[in-house]
Amino acid sequence: WERLSQVAIKGAEYDSRERQPHPKCLEGTRVHLLNHIHGILDGKEKSQLIWLHGTAGVGKSAVAFTVAETMRSLKVTEQTNIETRLAGTFFFSRKHTERCTTGFFFATLAYQLACNFPSVREDLSRVIRENPALLDHNKSLRDQMEGLFLGPLRRL
Repeated sequence: WERLSQVAIKGAEYDSRERQPHPKCLEGTRVHLLNHIHGILDGKEKSQLIWLHGTAGVGKSAVAFTVAETMRSLKVTEQTNIETRLAGTFFFSRKHTERCTTGFFFATLAYQLACNFPSVREDLSRVIRENPALLDHNKSLRDQMEGLFLGPLRRL
């Protein structure tokens, strides 16, 4: 857990101080797009992939921040003790060396997953003890994704 905490890029989180001021959709703007994204996240849409794209300055980060903030505030169901629906975020940036590559992308998401869902922490610690190379930034993204993120997420 300690090693994971050390390699996780804290500045990539949606609400990090490094990203201030946080871009956010103004009240009443991008309503159709936000509703569409929330429909996908709520399982009302067939698509399971959201690809937010556009030229610089069109508001991709504002939309992503707004969605992350909304998901952080939601409860999953009344029957579970899961505190949040937000597993994690990673905001890339060309300006920041550690946020412009995928080297610690899944380690960062895994760290946030364990912070947001404490029941995952023990399992994640075991996975890292058994395969510490998963935290190497040169490890294949597929291996990192499976070992650090999808595996623990499936066991939630």
